[in-house]
Amino acid sequence: MSEYIQHDRKSVSVGVVRKQYFTFAEGPKAMVLESGATLGPVTLAFETFGRLSEKKDNVILLLHALSGDSHAAGYYHAEDPKPGWWDIMVGPGKGIDTNRYFVICSNILGSCMGSTGPSSVDPKTGRPYGLTFPVVTIGDMVRAQKALLDHLGIEKILCAVGGSIGGMQVLEWCVRYPERVVSAIPLATTTRHSALAIAFNEVARQAIMADPNWNGGDYYSGTKPLHGLAVARMIGHITYLSDASMRLKFGRRLQNKADFSFNFDADFQVESYLRYQGTKFVERFDANSFLYITKAADYFDLEKQHGGGSAVGAFSKTKAKFLVVSFTSDWLYPTYQSRAMVQAMKKTGLDVSFCEIDAQWGHDAFLLPNERLSALVKGFLERVHQESRA
Repeated sequence: MSEYIQHDRKSVSVGVVRKQYFTFAEGPKAMVLESGATLGPVTLAFETFGRLSEKKDNVILLLHALSGDSHAAGYYHAEDPKPGWWDIMVGPGKGIDTNRYFVICSNILGSCMGSTGPSSVDPKTGRPYGLTFPVVTIGDMVRAQKALLDHLGIEKILCAVGGSIGGMQVLEWCVRYPERVVSAIPLATTTRHSALAIAFNEVARQAIMADPNWNGGDYYSGTKPLHGLAVARMIGHITYLSDASMRLKFGRRLQNKADFSFNFDADFQVESYLRYQGTKFVERFDANSFLYITKAADYFDLEKQHGGGSAVGAFSKTKAKFLVVSFTSDWLYPTYQSRAMVQAMKKTGLDVSFCEIDAQWGHDAFLLPNERLSALVKGFLERVHQESRA
């Protein structure tokens, strides 16, 4: 790591980091996916923060959400204006203290941020996969991450941490590889999507597929389905917010106008905001990856896949210590889902802590500065780290 540098909040950062790559499942050793399809070679982009201890007992595995990537903290160069997506939490002295822990974050399988996904080149054809890319699951993503950790020589994860779809990966790690995970912090997540969550994902997918430039997923050599992807992002972004946050941030305030335009311009500030979010998103994300990752999230069902239809059955397969966190205004993954998760964990005798944090910013609250969340994470990690060394 290079010397620490400061960002706008005047707090210490992990400094300049670099993206690394790991490729596996080559040739006859192709990865067999849960669908039965094979995929190879597979490349994962990943970044690390902090230093690995001699005993390799200080590893934090960080799992990102739908549109995230491996760049969780720090900067790519000294003049980089924007730090990683969880720089407020990961760094020296922060909730996940890189003076004490070695943090690994990889881009998920199926994404477009350095890991193999539908925008990657299929070695058999020399062209991007598009819809010939096989459907992947949360389980497939976790199995790919395990291959990365095996490559790095890491046998134990002190704590797996993630929110939203990252939280699903946390839960999958705990029940699929119980011998590897000492503790876990699933944030703002669920053991399986509700009908409401599936419905929003489907509307977003249909927005992409209705774009005439989508071309059945084969758009890489031509005009991309930018409008469809922008609308999909707008739909998703609404689910990440809350009524209170939108009321406080926008209300019914007009966008630089004294009165209505009486046309279909963005009259209201909230309209302008959503259009901006959609426009920014298409600059960095792939439409097909959006389809694949949301489908993987919809397929995720911890009870069915690991517990014979029972959450208790699923959690009986792990011995990890848990800190489960929900947020009062999160209506995408509401607190009742976290409480049900905690109940099932307690029935199996697991060491579980639970906190519902009062936050008005909706589902995205876990990504925003929150002193209570940082203190909870820091305290939990210190406890499990100390107990693991006893």
